This record gives sequence, structure tokens and C-alpha cells, in this order.
Amino acid sequence: MAGFHEEQDLGQVYDAKLIVRLLGYARPHARALAGCVVLLMAFAGLALLQPYLIKTAIDEIMTPAALADAAGKAALGAKLWPLAALYAVTVVIGAVIEYAQGVWLQSTGQAIVARIRQDVFDHLQTLSLSFFDANPVGRLVTRVTNDVEALNEMYTSVLVNLFKDVFYIGGAMIIMFSMNWRLAAVSCVAIPLVAAAAAFFQKLSRAAWREVRLKIARLNATLSENFSGMRVVQIFAREAKQSAEFRAINDDHFRASMHQLRVYAVFRPLLELLSTAALVGVIWYGGHQVLAGVIGFGTLYAFTSYNRNLYEPINAVAEKYNILQSALASAERIFQLLATPSAVQDKPAPAVPEARVEVRVAGEPMPSTPAIEFRDVWFAYAEEHWVLKGVSFRVTPGQTVAFVGATGAGKSTIMSLVARYYDVQKGQVLVDGVDVRDWPQAALRRRVGTVMQDVFLFAGDVAGNVSLSDPAISREAVERAAVLVGADAFIRRLPNGYDEPVVERGMTLSAGQRQLISFARALAYDPAILVLDEATASIDSETEAALQQAMKTVAADRTTLIVAHRLSTIQDADCIFVMHKGEIREHGRHSELLAQRGLYQRLWQLQFEGTGPLTEAHQ
Repeated sequence: MAGFHEEQDLGQVYDAKLIVRLLGYARPHARALAGCVVLLMAFAGLALLQPYLIKTAIDEIMTPAALADAAGKAALGAKLWPLAALYAVTVVIGAVIEYAQGVWLQSTGQAIVARIRQDVFDHLQTLSLSFFDANPVGRLVTRVTNDVEALNEMYTSVLVNLFKDVFYIGGAMIIMFSMNWRLAAVSCVAIPLVAAAAAFFQKLSRAAWREVRLKIARLNATLSENFSGMRVVQIFAREAKQSAEFRAINDDHFRASMHQLRVYAVFRPLLELLSTAALVGVIWYGGHQVLAGVIGFGTLYAFTSYNRNLYEPINAVAEKYNILQSALASAERIFQLLATPSAVQDKPAPAVPEARVEVRVAGEPMPSTPAIEFRDVWFAYAEEHWVLKGVSFRVTPGQTVAFVGATGAGKSTIMSLVARYYDVQKGQVLVDGVDVRDWPQAALRRRVGTVMQDVFLFAGDVAGNVSLSDPAISREAVERAAVLVGADAFIRRLPNGYDEPVVERGMTLSAGQRQLISFARALAYDPAILVLDEATASIDSETEAALQQAMKTVAADRTTLIVAHRLSTIQDADCIFVMHKGEIREHGRHSELLAQRGLYQRLWQLQFEGTGPLTEAHQ
């Protein structure tokens, strides 16, 4: 299963293209982001003003006051209060601005990320079942949750705050060079070294983050698979084995995370070392300038403050670059997913309008066009591994037909092709005389109701699982469908009846009860074609007998396709197709097939001798 959980290496992806696409999601929020930039620049401007106010107080008030007489000290002291008050005002206003922009920026970032998450989910809904066959659930959950959330950090911490940091760096350099260009040059001497370190860090960080994201996806896929199969794990006492497999995957993730942390752990201290070296240079050179009387002590203080605050945004830019690399690693996977086309797509101009979904009114004459027709159909889930080989048959409207045969003969595949969950490689599948590829998928699937052996119930209540919360299906329609399939009796015995809570997958209900709800769900949508794929396998004999009687009534105005291993359930079918290794070997009514003394009779004998379903090994 390891190969199933692994992802392909995307190789080198052009960063600028990713950033342009990410900015495209921010475009509808351009005004809000611009407002955040203005607030952040105002905050940076206030932060730049504060060291200058202290420099002014030291050089123009405190230093002269030390040499002045009492009257001079009083006069200079009077000038100190306005500066102190102005400094306090800048701090208060800065705090208010920081709060306002923080709330505004975070809400904007969440709105952008919510749209990306919705786009990813909506795109997943359009993909065919073959995509989900090839991708574990945990990987897809990672895309919609972890990877999308990583983009939130980019929008809130990088996109807008980068403007503030650049503005602050530029403003600090302008002020420093205006005060003393020599000392400013000393302050900036480490900047080229910081730029070189950042360029080197870029190469290492992106690869490290990409590996971390890959391991997270594999970890989530393994978790999802194990939690879903926990019953099997415990039945076969596989806990220790599964734990060992998970430990190996968890260790891979740990090693990838530690590699990323080591890359970052080297880079951050290196920046601190370079900025500290620049600060030492400022103190050494500036101290000599103060002792020589070239500059005042207030100027040196301002330089040390600006120098510290100059490299802090540079370090912050480096941190934001780390966040950006994480976001771009996630963006690669997200946009790869969004670029994945569905293997089953509607034509630009479908031949069948969406409105054409009406069911034939009871009593009307049957149309001459077959309800379902397969014409020399060849199909494979993987290339050249044919599951169906030249299958051809016709089902007239209102007929009930059954498909029997060994496990793996292709019966369920035929059911999947009728509703076009997959496209055939050769031949045609027609519904009402029209190739299913010419139908809009939504219209075709409203026409085909399917009941499968493996029933999925959503968390909610019983009525919601029958109607799937479709407002077009009334409560009366839900109850009517339940009555038809014999589910009404057990539902009304539940403590809350049709409002009884249903947990995920309906695990508090029996297999038979879940199957009956699935029957009611299919009938509530009133399909013209009803597909029953081993639908009675989980139902006890008494319920099955009641359901068989109900199905005779239900199938009167519907075309019904049945896949069954229990041959007793399809004896009354209008036609039975016997499948063997992807081909139709026999067809006819039950009595006719027994009289042929062929494969069907062999199936019948094996089953009623108690040997169970036939497999390819029997043949």
C-alpha cells in the first residue's frame, strides 16, 4: 500500500507563476488589503518617529541641560514634556492601528482562504470515480485542510506585512543617511551578506518544505485508511503490525520536519550574528564619533535603535520567506489538483437537454427505443486489462433484467457504466437511444437510481439520509418511499422515528436497516432506471421477501437492472445475463437458462448445494 500513498515529485515549479495565481485570489479583496498596507505603513512611520524623538530629547534638551544653569534647565525641561507627550501619543496610536489592521487583515485572509478551500472542494466534486480510485482520502483531506491553511499564513503574514517591513527598512535607511552617512554605511555593511545568506536559504528551504508536505499527505492518508478499517484491524488482531507501519511513516515525517527545522535553525542565528556584528560596528565607530564631539550621544542612541530595528525587519523578511516557501510548497499541490481534469466530462453542447428526465406515466405505451443498450463495449480500469470484452445487449423500457456470474466477471462494472461513472474505451452505452457521453451527467444520474451493497449514510438523521436534504423531496415523499421498501416499520420503532440521529456511516444501525434506507433513498428520487448492485446481500430472509414483493410494485414503471449472487432473488426477471470473464455467455429467463444446462445451471447447482458464490476458480 506504500505506493498508493506516495505522491509524484513535481520537480521545479516556477515561483512567479504560483505567486501570480495566489495573487489572483487576493484580487477581489484588493481594497481591504490596500487598507491594511496603509495602516501598516502608518504604524511603521510611527515606529520610525519614536527613536528620533528620543534622539532629539537627548541631544537638544538633556545634554544642554547638563551644562545649563537653573533657569536654563527649567526652560529646557519645559520643552521635554511636549516630546514625552508626543512619544506617548505615537505609542497609543500605534497600538490602535496595529489592532485595527490585525483584525482587518486576518478576516481578509480567512475570506481568501475560504474561497480557495471551496474551489478545491467544488473541483473535487467534479472529478470522476477513477480519480478517487487512485488517490487516498487522507491525501485529499490534506489538500483541503493543511495545504489551504498554509496559504492563510502567506496572505496574512507575508503579503501585507512585507510592505510594512520594506517601508520600515527604506525609512530607517533614509533617516540614518540624513543624520550621518558614514555611520549609516557602517550600519548597512552586513546587508549584502544577509542577502547572500537568504539566496542560499531559498534553495534549501523550498525542497525541505516540499518534502514535509509530501510526508504530511502520506501520514493523513494512512490515518484515514486505518481509522476506516479499524474493525478489520481489530478482528484480525493487526494492531501491532499497523502500529509498526504507522511508526515507519511517522518517522519519515519526523525526519523531514527535522531537516526543515535544521535548515531554518542555521539561517536564523546566522542573520542574528550578522546583525549583531553590524551593531558592534555602529557602537565602536559611533562611540569614537561621540568622544570626538562629531555627533551627539542621542544620535548614537538613534543609530543603535535604527540598526536593531533595521535588521529585525530583514530577519522578519527571512521568516516570511520561510512561510512563503511553505505556502508555495502547498500551492504546488493545490494548483496541481485544481488543474486535474475529470476523466468524465460533459460535452459543451450535450445532445440531451437537462429537462429530459421525466419518468414514463403508468399506462402509457412503451417507446420503441431501448431504455439501455450496450454496443460492443470494451472497458478497462487500467490500460489493456479488460474487464468487459465486446459486451452487447438491449434492455427495453420497463424490463427487469439481472446479471449473474462469478466474482470479477464484470457485473458491477456494467452498472457503473450505465450511470457513466466511467467512460468506455471502445463501443457505446446508450440510454434512451442516446450515447451516455452526450447526456449531461446531472440529468443522466437523476434518471438512474442506484442501490449498492456497500451503503454510505451521512451524519444527520434518517429522513435527511433518504432525501439527501433535497428540498424538492418532501417529508411525505420520504415516508412514501420508506413504506414501499418496507423500511417504515423499523424507522417508526426508533426513538425519534424519521428524526433519529444517524452517526457517520450509520454504524448505530444494522446492515439490513442501512440497506433499506438506501433503497428508500433511491426510490425517493423516482428514477426511470433502477440499478440494484447486490442490494439485498445485507438483508435477512424475512426482510428480503417483503422487499421482493415491494420491488414488483416499484419496478412496474421502471427499467430495473439487478446484480445478484443469490439467484433466488432474480428468478422472476424478464431476462438474465450470465457473465463470465467480461463476456455475456448466456441470456434468457430463469427456466430457459436451466433448460440449457450451461453455466447458469452450474451456478444454480453450486449455490443450492451450499457451496456459495461461484468464483473464477470454479470454472
